Amino acid sequence: MTVPHFDSRRVSLRIGAIAESATLAVDAKAKAKKAAGEDVVGFGAGEPDFATPAAIVEAAVAACSNPANHRYTPAGGLPELKHAIAEKTKRDSGYDVHAAQVLVTNGGKQAVYEAFASLLDPGDEVLLPAPYWTTYPEAVKLAGGVPVDVVTTEEGGYLPTVAQLEAARTDRTKVLLWCSPSNPTGAVAPPALVEAIGSWALEHGVWVVADEIYEHLVYGDAEHVSMPVACPDLAEQCVVVNGVAKTYAMTGWRVGWLIGPIDIVKAATNLQSHATSNVSNVAQRAALAAVEGDLTAVAEMRAAFDRRRQTMVRMLNEIPGVECPEPFGAFYCYPSVKALIGKTLRGKTIESSAQLAELVLDEVGVAVVPGEAFGTPGYFRLSYALGDDDLVKGVSRLGDLLREAK
Repeated sequence: MTVPHFDSRRVSLRIGAIAESATLAVDAKAKAKKAAGEDVVGFGAGEPDFATPAAIVEAAVAACSNPANHRYTPAGGLPELKHAIAEKTKRDSGYDVHAAQVLVTNGGKQAVYEAFASLLDPGDEVLLPAPYWTTYPEAVKLAGGVPVDVVTTEEGGYLPTVAQLEAARTDRTKVLLWCSPSNPTGAVAPPALVEAIGSWALEHGVWVVADEIYEHLVYGDAEHVSMPVACPDLAEQCVVVNGVAKTYAMTGWRVGWLIGPIDIVKAATNLQSHATSNVSNVAQRAALAAVEGDLTAVAEMRAAFDRRRQTMVRMLNEIPGVECPEPFGAFYCYPSVKALIGKTLRGKTIESSAQLAELVLDEVGVAVVPGEAFGTPGYFRLSYALGDDDLVKGVSRLGDLLREAK
């Protein structure tokens, strides 16, 4: 059978300009190699290796047998789930919201896109502290906005300063994207910085879209602080996005949510009513069990992530040419490999972190995501949300290869 020909000229300019998700692309390539019988260790996907807790799965099984879940339900989410999300938000972060301020979405990605789509007009600028999650700039552009990078470095803990944000602000600045704990760096902003940036946004009329998907994954003395809690007056110009994917190991269930002012939530709900209608009712019932339940399973997963975090940081920093700051949240390390650029490895000159990532996958079967995907070339992102043995095997392979660089 002949493979159908792809002609980019037939695709709209708007959609044709969207870049493929680099993290999913790396994960897909790693899985394809595994399927072909190769021994591959994948550090690419941001996906817990744990099974969804049994009580959540049982709630979904029960939901399958209820005919009420076989029908359309409100586009904005099951009323009981919206109420439970509001209660969970108050319990976990101290942010007191009404169920009417909640929109249940098909995963966190849909919440991010619908937030931007509801806030941006063509040409509006969005400040993106970099390194950033790969989906943010694409969602901004799809919504008609213009992403503006605010580059942070390991020396500053991968955290933006108020001065940096102010230097990037123009009369077109509409939104600041805020993600703490951060994907891809694992940085966690201290409370004083969260409050200072919230106050700056309030002063200048800048909306904040705050991604809190990793709120429960913090380590050591780090503390997650929700921006509208740190700066209460910001609530009327702040949209919080979250979901069950990372906290409850439910990436495949595709349930996220958006919390914001009533008018923004109403607009996003209208959009969703035409785009997808309601989220799968069975998945919503599973999410209801998750957010109403306790956090025992979450604590167990966090303890495992913490152990793996320390192992990965130690092993990466033992590799010549690799410098890995300690992450305090999420489940990623973001080491610099800039010292390796220009060196020779297995007969090839290392020209970029993207090229080096390809070489690492091809030579030793280790999949990492290069910093180019996150707006900062010269780095790798490695997820430590995988088994301890695979983690050690993969980083050991990586280290053995990179030690050959001359």
